[in-house]
Amino acid sequence: MSEIKREGNPLASERIGKLIAKFAIPAIISMLVSSLYNIVDQIFIGQGVGMLGNAATNIAFPVSIICTATALLLGIGSASNYNLESGAGNQEEACRIVGTGLTMLVFCGTVIAGIVLMFLNPLLKIFGVTPEVLPYAQDYTGITAWGIPFLILTTGGNHLIRADRSPAYSMTCMLTGAILNTILDPLFIFGFHLGIKGAAWATVIGQVVSGLLVILYFCRFRKLQMTKEMLRPKGRYLKMIASLGVASCINQISMAAVQITMNNTLRYYGAASVYGTDIPLACVGVISKVNMVFMAICIGTSQGCQPIWGFNYGAGSYARVKETYYKAFRISLVIGILFFLCFQFFPRQLVGIFGTGSEEYFRFAERYFRIFMFLTFLNGIQPMSSGFFTSIGKAKLGIAVSLTRQVVFLLPLILIFPIFMGIDGVMYAGPIADGAAALVAIICAVREIRGMS
Repeated sequence: MSEIKREGNPLASERIGKLIAKFAIPAIISMLVSSLYNIVDQIFIGQGVGMLGNAATNIAFPVSIICTATALLLGIGSASNYNLESGAGNQEEACRIVGTGLTMLVFCGTVIAGIVLMFLNPLLKIFGVTPEVLPYAQDYTGITAWGIPFLILTTGGNHLIRADRSPAYSMTCMLTGAILNTILDPLFIFGFHLGIKGAAWATVIGQVVSGLLVILYFCRFRKLQMTKEMLRPKGRYLKMIASLGVASCINQISMAAVQITMNNTLRYYGAASVYGTDIPLACVGVISKVNMVFMAICIGTSQGCQPIWGFNYGAGSYARVKETYYKAFRISLVIGILFFLCFQFFPRQLVGIFGTGSEEYFRFAERYFRIFMFLTFLNGIQPMSSGFFTSIGKAKLGIAVSLTRQVVFLLPLILIFPIFMGIDGVMYAGPIADGAAALVAIICAVREIRGMS
């Protein structure tokens, strides 16, 4: 029976290009929509509040990254194990893994929200807040903390929905919340004159609606056979989930560590430059949101390929695994080239979308875009390859590759280079880390693919 189920599954027989489009496009849209929560807030805050509001969202960004890290740990870990077990014909075991993952998403979201609310001010100081930005950061982060349980459930739950072969519903969950947030942002900021608090409440409402749609799916529309008893978390399944989700989690945690370090570095060296402390914080906040669009497409491509990689690797169809990787590699490279051209030729226009500023503000933003993002065309290879290793059960390799750009290369460079180059050192650290991380990912992927037989 299990062999018949595997043969009847489109992951085992449908054309690879068609499968990637079917799974990756909804995953990309979901990732883009997730990014829109931050981007839309940044645009309206920039227009309605100004530069200090943009700096405040940058200070709050590590909280968002930590939430995403938790969601990916549990969501990708559960989905990857589900695909591997389903491909091997162990359907009941696969469903029990999903049940443990769902319960832990709700639990961890609640715990993180409580920690942020209880230790708000100490956290903001760690994140690099300045006295001028502090009131805005307190308002924004303090309100958005209430949406954290729904944010984590939505982000992690959508991986499970895609693994359950419902990518369109997954996209709908994310899209509904983002559209609602986009509508409410200008209404609350400009109509009700709530300022940055209005943007925060719009975000929370959108996240709550998306989270409720995820709950509705697993109550009414799921394809997998799951009982209430399966929702009781088991240590064995949690260990399996963590082993395959930790690579994506560590990648996000390292991003948060880099963001915090960068904020403090920019604040310190910015004070000794013509830009001051607030201009670099505001500019980097804007640019990181723009870069989120590029990374959302790359990571969405990887996430869309994960069911294909995992199922076929579990079933022993290595030729299909290899073909999927090669196609995903080409897609990541093409997307990277397009964004590289935008970042090099239109930096002022991109920054201008997020509000006005002084000439020094735009000058710093242009230089940061052109230098820090110089090797953008290679940036999609590392997260895509890390997702590939995780999907085929090579958790340690996935972790190692996920750590290269942020922890192994970028973090030391943004601490060392400014000592000799001032604030410009942060900019030049970016392309060196990008190139080194891409090279490591390619070498590991080639070795792994050659070893499949």
